[in-house]
Amino acid sequence: MLSRARRRAPLGAFAAALLLVPPAAGCSTPGEGDGSAAADPDAASVESCGRTLAPATPPERIVTLDQSATETLLELGLADRMVGTSNLKVPVAPEHQDAYGRIPVLNPEIPTAEQVRAATPDAVVASFADGFTRDRAGTRAELAELGVLSYVSAVDCPEDHPHVTAFDRLLLDYERLGRLFGAEDRAEALVAEQRQAIDAAAGGELAEEPTLVWLYSVYNGLPYVAGGTGLPSEMSALIGASNAFDDVPEDWPEVSWEEIADRDPDVIVVGDLAERGAPGDSAEEKIEVLRDDPVTSRLTAVQEDRIVVVPGIGMDPSVRSVHTLDLVVDGIRGLGHVR
Repeated sequence: MLSRARRRAPLGAFAAALLLVPPAAGCSTPGEGDGSAAADPDAASVESCGRTLAPATPPERIVTLDQSATETLLELGLADRMVGTSNLKVPVAPEHQDAYGRIPVLNPEIPTAEQVRAATPDAVVASFADGFTRDRAGTRAELAELGVLSYVSAVDCPEDHPHVTAFDRLLLDYERLGRLFGAEDRAEALVAEQRQAIDAAAGGELAEEPTLVWLYSVYNGLPYVAGGTGLPSEMSALIGASNAFDDVPEDWPEVSWEEIADRDPDVIVVGDLAERGAPGDSAEEKIEVLRDDPVTSRLTAVQEDRIVVVPGIGMDPSVRSVHTLDLVVDGIRGLGHVR
């Protein structure tokens, strides 16, 4: 994942006539507002980034705008209700491949408003609010006018939960989506499983507090690393390490190789996105750059091969993030002089 600006790859223009066309047949009209209470006190009601979502019945036709949202709903057993997915960066987890193969792919990137409408959803789920713009899937207000409920991950709305960690907001997503779609039992089990994994990863003490650089991507020759607002910052703190770029208030800031060298990390965590296919995405390419660059090649972490490779998708909040946390813990443990 690049910075927010990079993630907004240009797509087809949003149709100006979107609001002039009535909702597609078959779409229910879920209750959605700016904080108002549900009309039916027995209906499921959840908060999502400033909106109260209160459908009279669980939505039956769901579109997802990114892979993290897709895999979360698959984990919750909602494949039969998913009528469109999009923006797949790497193959879905093996346990979900069969179910995913039966769901239409609306767009290899974020779908246009026309593509979303063509799927006649009654709910659209996204990990990031910037999927809901006029030049992408349509704004949340526009979708609400069409009778389509929109859910944005709590992880992308930290201002709504200022004293809650990113992992806690991720688990909150599972609870809310389970309630919204009538999958409470699956959601409860997923929360318990991941909470146990998070607590286990945080249970050990480091012999010292290593500094980590989380190298996600290389774009046009420049590295993108984890800043202070992304999940890797919290992962670092959980295991008793520190993120070298915690002072940068972005999820994935663009930096220079010289800046990485100046931070002189004890360990470099490299995200592998080889299957995404863009230049500089594979862990092998990133490690080659680290070893060939005249500045970073002199780093002790590079010379002593203190490099931990993890799947890049797990660096962003998703159902895979706890697995990434385990991989980092195991990787640091393997560097006996660090753990």
